[in-house]
Amino acid sequence: MAFASAFRRILNRSSTPSINIRSQFSSIRLSSTLPTLTSPKLFISGLSRNTTDENLFKAFAPFGNLREAKIITDRGSGKSRGFGFVSFETVEEAERAREGMNAKFLDGWVIFVDPAKPREAPQQQPPRRDMQSTETGFTTNKTVGWSGY
Repeated sequence: MAFASAFRRILNRSSTPSINIRSQFSSIRLSSTLPTLTSPKLFISGLSRNTTDENLFKAFAPFGNLREAKIITDRGSGKSRGFGFVSFETVEEAERAREGMNAKFLDGWVIFVDPAKPREAPQQQPPRRDMQSTETGFTTNKTVGWSGY
């Protein structure tokens, strides 16, 4: 019995610092200088894997006219990747949403709201010069020899 109460005390002590650490991290994130919004699109990170597009839409709807709320999912499994995007009609509505929802809980997880960055075009890689295809379908490599069956 004494062992169980000692073990419970250890567990209770170890859980208290984690709450303090979380609050310290959220205050760092809140006090950092936030970049000004130039687009009404927001990037939402730290989402629960159980958060749906509808939950995200409902959470951000009070801040203005939402155009879209989209959770990004993995192509293979279809599960949430833990982030998403929210688009508003105006930049002012997006700013209010960012101030109102940054470092708040959504579905049990602390989310962070940042301005969305424009998507960069993927860089095209030049074709490899050391690989040559023959008319039979075999590929030769100058450094190794031929490969294929």
